[in-house]
Parts: sequence; structure tokens; C-alpha cells
Amino acid sequence: MDYKLLLEEAGALLKGHFLLTSGLHSDKYIEKMRILENPRLLKPFIDRMREIGPDADWIVGPTLGGSIIAFELARVMGKKCAYAERMGEARKLKRGFDIKNEDTILIVDDVLTTGGSIKQTIKAIQKGRILGGIVMIDRSNKDPEIDIPIHSVLKYPIRNYTPEDCPLCRKKIPLTRRGG
Repeated sequence: MDYKLLLEEAGALLKGHFLLTSGLHSDKYIEKMRILENPRLLKPFIDRMREIGPDADWIVGPTLGGSIIAFELARVMGKKCAYAERMGEARKLKRGFDIKNEDTILIVDDVLTTGGSIKQTIKAIQKGRILGGIVMIDRSNKDPEIDIPIHSVLKYPIRNYTPEDCPLCRKKIPLTRRGG
């Protein structure tokens, strides 16, 4: 399966000057909602996640994109799912999910840039044993230093810039904020 081609055909690969959730800037943006809005397009990603991920009792994803993936992966695997919701600068499992100490957990997310959402999700999980994580798309350029093994369906590095070092800002290209 050519996942990059799937993104292109779905209109999910955008070019411009983007402000990412991490605060970084980029000349490319992956509009994952073009995949997440269409179960037919999401299915190949879910199928691959099922192949490469460990079997776990719980599938946990950060809201919003990760929660959609968590639900769908849990559905096809016959597992339970939980959501790590934003609480200020952190995340919390706040809907009474009954994860037990002996339960195993797989964390899933949509797009990995800095790993911030996954790190927050790890901190939100108070019980159970986290086996690892899987993302649909890893757009990072360097190791995000996450304390669990992370796998990706598609490795697609995209250059990011701090606002101070952004060549697009220097060219006065208008900044666009999409998503979260």
C-alpha cells in the first residue's frame, strides 16, 4: 500500500506556511481529517496498525484524531478504548475508564511531530502497562525522545522551523493555523 499516494489522492498534503500545534512552523501540513473523515481511507492505516502493533487490552488515543483511531483500532481488534483529553497543558483520562494495573495498553495517534500528545497521554495513564505506540504518520525529523517504542504506518519527514528561524516568516508569507 502506498500510504503517501493515498494522502495525496485524499488532498491531505498541503503546502504553504503553517503553524503547528507544537508551535513550530512548516511549509507542509498533513490534513489528517481528510483521512479520518472517510472510513474507507482510514481502513488501510488501521489494518497496518493492527499488523505492526502489539496485542493490548486497551487502545488509548489523545483527542481528537488519536481518539478516532483508538476507537476504530479497538473495534477491529475487539478491545476497549480510552481517550486522553486536554486539560490545560496536560491530558487526562477523565471519563471513568476502568483500566486495571494488570491491563496492557497501546497508545495510538494520528500525526507525530514532536511527540507532545503521546508524552501527555503516557502521563495521563495511571494504571496498566504501556506496551508501545503507533502513529498513522511520523512527520518528525529527529527522535522525539518518547519513553516507549513508537511505530508508524508512514514515515514522512517534513522540515519544521522555530518561529525565530522560519524562512517563510522572513519572506512574509502569511501564516495559517489549521486543526487543533
